[in-house]
Amino acid sequence: MLQSLTQKLGARFTVARMAVAIFLATAAIGEYSARPLVAANFNYHLLKKVVLGGEGGWDYLTCDSVARRIYISRGTHVMVINADTFGVVGDIPGTDGVHGIALAPKLGRGFTSNGRSNTITIFDLKTLKVLGTAPTGKGPDAIVYDPTSNRVFTFNGHSSDATAIDAASGKPAGTVSLGGKPEFAAVDGQGHIYNNLEDKSEIVQIDSQKLTVTARWPLAPCEEPSGLAMDTKHRRLFAGCHNEMMVVVDADSGKVLTTPSIGKGVDANAFDPGTRFAFSSNGDGTLTIVHEESPDKFIRVASVATERGARTMALDLKTHRVFLVTADFGPPPAPTTERPHPRPLALPGTFTLLVFGR
Repeated sequence: MLQSLTQKLGARFTVARMAVAIFLATAAIGEYSARPLVAANFNYHLLKKVVLGGEGGWDYLTCDSVARRIYISRGTHVMVINADTFGVVGDIPGTDGVHGIALAPKLGRGFTSNGRSNTITIFDLKTLKVLGTAPTGKGPDAIVYDPTSNRVFTFNGHSSDATAIDAASGKPAGTVSLGGKPEFAAVDGQGHIYNNLEDKSEIVQIDSQKLTVTARWPLAPCEEPSGLAMDTKHRRLFAGCHNEMMVVVDADSGKVLTTPSIGKGVDANAFDPGTRFAFSSNGDGTLTIVHEESPDKFIRVASVATERGARTMALDLKTHRVFLVTADFGPPPAPTTERPHPRPLALPGTFTLLVFGR
C-alpha cells in the first residue's frame, strides 16, 4: 500500500511539473502562442470564380473591409464590387490610365492614380460620385493614403518622384524626388512611407510631414522589387522581387532579414495581421504564402495554384480572403519598336475575379 501511495504521489508530482512547464512555455511565447494552430491552417484554395466582363485592362485592386467593397482599376474607369456577393455595385468613370486606388474612410473620400492624364481623381466613398481632380507628376502609378499627415501620395514612374496632396482639400502639398523609378508603397501610421525603387533595387523611407527621403536601403539580393506590404506592429516590410524572392526588411534599420522564394512575375504583396500571413501574387499563376513565425522568423508555407495573369490582388482583413483578377488570353500582338515583347491580349468578356480563402 505504501508503494502504491508513493507511485500515485509521484505521478501527481510529474503531472504538476508538466502543467507548470506548459504554462511557462505558453507565457514565454506570448502573442505567438497560437502559432501552431495558425500555421497549420494555411490551406488557401479557390472559393469562387466570378466572370465580371466589362472593358479595359487592369492593375491594382483595393478592398474596403469595413464598407465591404472591392475597387478594381480597369484602364479608363474603376469597377466597384460587393465584397460578399461579388456583384457590381458601381463604376467611377474618367480615370484615364488608372493604376491604383487609395481610401480615406474618415474623410469619406477615395482617390485614384491616373497614369495617362497625370492626375488624381477624388471621389465620394458612399455615392462614388467624382468630386474633383488634382495634378501629379508624370505617370502616377502606386497611390497610398497616410493618416498621419492626412495626405495622399502618388508615386510617379516617369518623373521618378512622389506627389503629395492634402486629402481634405485636394490641393497639392509638395513633391518628393526619389532618385529612381518607384513601384508600390506602404504606410506605417507613424509618419513614414516606404517605397520600392524598381530600377535601383532599393527601398526609400519618406517623412510624410517634411516630404523628404530620410533613408535609402539596398535590397540585395532582390532584383526589381514591385509589390510592397508591411506588418506595422512588428515593423517588417515585405517586398516582392522579380528574381523570385520575397525580401523581408526591418523597417527601422533597413536590414534584410530573410528571402523566402516566391513565384515568377510578382506584382503585389499583402500582409494579414490576423493570421500573420504575407502573400505574393505572381503572374505565373501562383499565390505564395509566407508565415510570420516570429518577428525574426518567416517560413514559406504554401504555393497555391491560381491562374496565369493573376498578378495583382487585394486582401480582405475581415474574412482573410484574397481577391485576384485575370482573364482568358489570346496570342500576343506583333512586336514593335516601342514594345519588343508585347503581352498576350485578354479576350473580350473574360475578365474574372478569383476568390481564395481557407
